[in-house]
Amino acid sequence: MNQQSKVAVVGAGIMGEALISALISSGVNPALITISEKRADRSSELIARYSIQEAPLVTNVAQADALLLVVKPQDMAAVLAEIKESINPAAVVITFAAGKTISFVSNALGTSNPIIRVMPNTPTMVGAGMAAASMGAGVTNEQKIFVLGFLAATGKVIEVAEDLQDAVTATSGSGPAYFFAFVEAMVAGAKELGLSDQDATTLTVQTIVGAAKLLDESGKSATILRENVTSPNGTTAAALASFGASDLNSMVAKAMKAASDRSQELA
Repeated sequence: MNQQSKVAVVGAGIMGEALISALISSGVNPALITISEKRADRSSELIARYSIQEAPLVTNVAQADALLLVVKPQDMAAVLAEIKESINPAAVVITFAAGKTISFVSNALGTSNPIIRVMPNTPTMVGAGMAAASMGAGVTNEQKIFVLGFLAATGKVIEVAEDLQDAVTATSGSGPAYFFAFVEAMVAGAKELGLSDQDATTLTVQTIVGAAKLLDESGKSATILRENVTSPNGTTAAALASFGASDLNSMVAKAMKAASDRSQELA
């Protein structure tokens, strides 16, 4: 596979669009990207924005060298049933549905197509995503390089064994929501202390963004950075002691296990 390979994208929602943008950024010719999307207005929007093509689902998968399945987990079985008689037998199938295993996709297709399972996350939409990819049987080195290459255009990508995908889902897949929930809690706490909604939001968001940038660019661990801002018996120490009293580590670990367990249930 290379930048001249034909790519089919099934499902052109927000994540689908982010992946289309990544494909183009990685060097794929937009004319070789074809979408299959039920909403005609959405198709028209993306065709105008990216100069890509559109085709009926069965036609699209028959011609593609790479097939990106960007559909909801609950819709995956129906899509696979619809395409299994028409899919190009040489195409690599890349699935982005949470919880759906490589074996699930393979068994539903009933073909020998190589399959790659990917867990992305929503910051993919702004080029700061985190994706983890697992390679199924028969995936060639060329296909692997192609997929990891365009995923790198969405942010960062790692390769993991498939049995770790539930842990990935609980960490980076669902992780942005944990972050957003913490921001909501900080804003609410700031308002209780007397700050206006606008000021509380500005202070919280910029603090979080700045802290994330510092963590990403300083080369220092979260532990060291936390220690650097925590003076003995100071204000930060008081706040962290409160977190400790509420057993923050256990709370987060329990929440992540719940996400991992749910990912297994979706398989």
